[in-house]
Amino acid sequence: MYRPAARHAVTTTAAALLLLSGCGSPGEGDGDDRQPTAAPADKGPVCVGEASKDGVRLLRGGGFRLPGAGGAQYTAATADGATRTAVLRDGATYEDGQQEQTVTAGQQVTFAGHAYTVGQICSYRVVLEPQDAQDRTALAAAPASMKSAGGPADNGLCFTGNPEVMAAASKGFPAEGATLSILANGGVTGFPTGLSLTVSAIDPKAGTAHFKGVCAAVMVADYEDVRIGDTVELAGAHFQVAELTEQAVRLRRTA
Repeated sequence: MYRPAARHAVTTTAAALLLLSGCGSPGEGDGDDRQPTAAPADKGPVCVGEASKDGVRLLRGGGFRLPGAGGAQYTAATADGATRTAVLRDGATYEDGQQEQTVTAGQQVTFAGHAYTVGQICSYRVVLEPQDAQDRTALAAAPASMKSAGGPADNGLCFTGNPEVMAAASKGFPAEGATLSILANGGVTGFPTGLSLTVSAIDPKAGTAHFKGVCAAVMVADYEDVRIGDTVELAGAHFQVAELTEQAVRLRRTA
């Protein structure tokens, strides 16, 4: 009298197992709706080499317009737990046919005929040391205006080591120890020296986020798969990823 019920239970259990294992009738569940897997955590060390005050800060995933109509991009970071390398690409913005090179700290590189030394490689930035005194002077020069106008007119605010600009950029961020929230609603968070930030994706389950910085119409930072505890840099200021929610990326100012 109980056998039909038992057979029904076995059939139901088997069907459930088939669904859980991804099996089913032909033509059912053929689509791949799996979520993308986040990249593995960086093995470190965080930084290799030394950074001077007058070096060019080239942020991960971003580009920088260099003196002499040149530019460079920091396209990829690699680390094995003992040392670190970086992939640099010619040009401040991506174009077909640009050359790439894998570099180590202390290596000499050239962009548009101008020589630099790779002073430091970090997970979040590369510091290029200009070898020519004229390039160092150009990078430290004051901009024509301290007011952001948008687009290439902001070159002097976005691609500089000028102390006044760096101080203005620093004041535009929260104080040390305070938190900067970048909302994940498709909006843009803007700052006085022309930098704007947007969130591309947040995955609270994987504990990763992706956000970008644009300045003078150049992608100056593209921080993909950052995790809580990671260091990022924006306009000379350092932050630690403090919290990830479905609504925002929260960065704590550290220096």
